[in-house]
Amino acid sequence: MTASPVASAAGWSSTDRPAVRRCVGVEPDEFAARHWGARPLLTPAGGLPKGFDDLLTLADVDELLSRRGLRTPFLRVAKDGAVLSSNQFTSGGGVGAEIGDQVDDTSVARLFDGGATVVLQGLHRLWPPLIDFAGQLGVDLGHPVQINAYITPPSSQGFSAHYDVHDVFVLQVAGQKRWRIHEPVHQDPLRDQPWDKRADAVAARAQETPLIEETLNPGDALYLPRGYLHSATALGEVSAHLTVGVHVLTRYTLVEALLALAGRDDDLRATLPLGIDAADPDQIAPHLSATVEALARVLKDTPVDEVVRRVRNRVWHGTRPEPIGPLAQASAAQTAGTGSVVRLRAGLRHRLREDGDKVVLEIPGDTLSLPASTVAAMRALLTGEPRVVGELPDLPVADQTVLVRRLLREGILVPCDH
Repeated sequence: MTASPVASAAGWSSTDRPAVRRCVGVEPDEFAARHWGARPLLTPAGGLPKGFDDLLTLADVDELLSRRGLRTPFLRVAKDGAVLSSNQFTSGGGVGAEIGDQVDDTSVARLFDGGATVVLQGLHRLWPPLIDFAGQLGVDLGHPVQINAYITPPSSQGFSAHYDVHDVFVLQVAGQKRWRIHEPVHQDPLRDQPWDKRADAVAARAQETPLIEETLNPGDALYLPRGYLHSATALGEVSAHLTVGVHVLTRYTLVEALLALAGRDDDLRATLPLGIDAADPDQIAPHLSATVEALARVLKDTPVDEVVRRVRNRVWHGTRPEPIGPLAQASAAQTAGTGSVVRLRAGLRHRLREDGDKVVLEIPGDTLSLPASTVAAMRALLTGEPRVVGELPDLPVADQTVLVRRLLREGILVPCDH
């Protein structure tokens, strides 16, 4: 029997996307049509639902740098456009924590006082409010995200004009920063096309009249598609902003998936002749022609589902779901029963499909095979709404308990209050 999809994690309407709405001052549909991957968007604080104090403050930065045992590469320090060696701001952790690359708060304070910019990296894995925000934004966008924080001393600039190979949302959390935005020198750069490979063109473009030159105040937000040049200078006080990097899927992502699948073809794996001169176009030409012909055949015959599976895995593994407490989760899996309330783990990517006498649930890194009789109950559980054991459709209460306990053990469901 041909497998048929019956549920998916991707079914959000434009009225959802709460994390996107925190970053842009237009409706999500308008943002998608006019700005996404195309043009910058600057939104003053008054055009957004609320500020960003709940995500990060300067006091939070001090806590991260002094009390959380950070190690490299979760911290970078830059000055005058150059990244400093980590040995200038790390040391051992003391008795019982003799790890040599822990952040040394005294050294960071000295460097910051001397005009260096502090960059906290991977905050979507470190700081609870940003873990939650990044998880929701990744779901809203359908593309994996990361979050860094840039903290710059008064009247200082951390990095010279450059472009990123991912889209960014800049969220100003403290102080003021003057931003200069220029048109791209290379449209839609890929990850292996960084700005330093075009340093001369970037430097020349940075001398031209900016496309945007504005001061960001706390609560302001700026969206920049990849490739747009940008630089920022703190004004008369300490400035801090969050940079949300969006690792966008592109058509080249599909090319990469196709090429990976093409490696299964016998003709494309064939060895070239012994003694071939790789520098001679006349010797390479016939093999290139045969390769192009074979590749065209393979690409034409590649099922969409196989490409989707590779691209899907890239996205699913790039965005982590809601954190769970291992102890509480294990306890819930042991004790769940009639009356227990559970819900889908927020941000968990999944796909449910029927396959013969089974229903198959695909999640990042795993596949669960369940009896077909559970399909209605699974559909109900995967909506994301809280569900009560004993009230799931088309399944005996005893079987509901077995199903829910298994899904709790697999980290698919989480317990919630009545």
